[in-house]
Parts: sequence; structure tokens; C-alpha cells
Amino acid sequence: MKKTTEEEVWNTLHRHLHSVFARDVATYKATTSDDLSLYEWFITPHRQDGLDFHFFMIKHGWAGTDADFRYDLWEPRLQLYGAPGEETTAVVSYTFMLTIATPEGPITHRQHNESRVLIKGEHGWQIVHVHKSPSWAAPYGP
Repeated sequence: MKKTTEEEVWNTLHRHLHSVFARDVATYKATTSDDLSLYEWFITPHRQDGLDFHFFMIKHGWAGTDADFRYDLWEPRLQLYGAPGEETTAVVSYTFMLTIATPEGPITHRQHNESRVLIKGEHGWQIVHVHKSPSWAAPYGP
């Protein structure tokens, strides 16, 4: 049975997200465009371009997920663009929650809002842009 476009997009997204926390650089590279751009408010208030920064972060376990982890996507939404059945652009948005369990305990949670843009090209669906923002009322000023 052929997968629907929606299934392909969600499967790519989940492979991509899992690769970040499982420290799987090969899968991250396969699911991410070389010209990635992103905003990660908790790292820097500026746009980041390319993959090298993330390769470093993933290789060094930046997320603290060397222990047991899971993630959940709250209120996920998928928007597809292109001719029906031939969509080539997808926007996914959700609130992301990461849960980490370490032997030392206690279980911790981190959450934020995310939007990711995917493009379907010669390598299948790949992430081309990410935007993250706080999931709580942030102060107006710095």
C-alpha cells in the first residue's frame, strides 16, 4: 500500500526529530536540506544557516538525551502546498515537549513551539527551515 503524502511528511519529521536526540547524524543529514535555516530562541536571537552547527551539537549530545527520552507533539498541524497528490511543500507546527529520565532522577520536561518547513525534492522530503519560540508568555523586552 502506497503511503499518502501526509504519512510521508509525518514519517520524515519523526525520523528527523528522533535523529537529533538519538545522536544519529546520518539520518539527520538525510532528512535535512544542506541549506537549512533556523531560529532557535534559546541558543541565539539570530538566524543560523547550514548544518555544521547542528552536527557539532548532535555529536556532543547537546540535548542531554544520553539517558532515556521521549518527545511528544501537542496540537500538530500539517499544511500541504502544490497540486493535489503532487504536493512539494509542507509546513508542520506543534508544541514540542521533550521528556528525559536519568538514573539520578527526577524526570525533566522541556517544551517550546515549533514550525518546520519541508520541501519534496530528489532526496524525498527534507527540512529546509525551522522556527522555535517559547511556549509561555515571554516578556516583550529582552
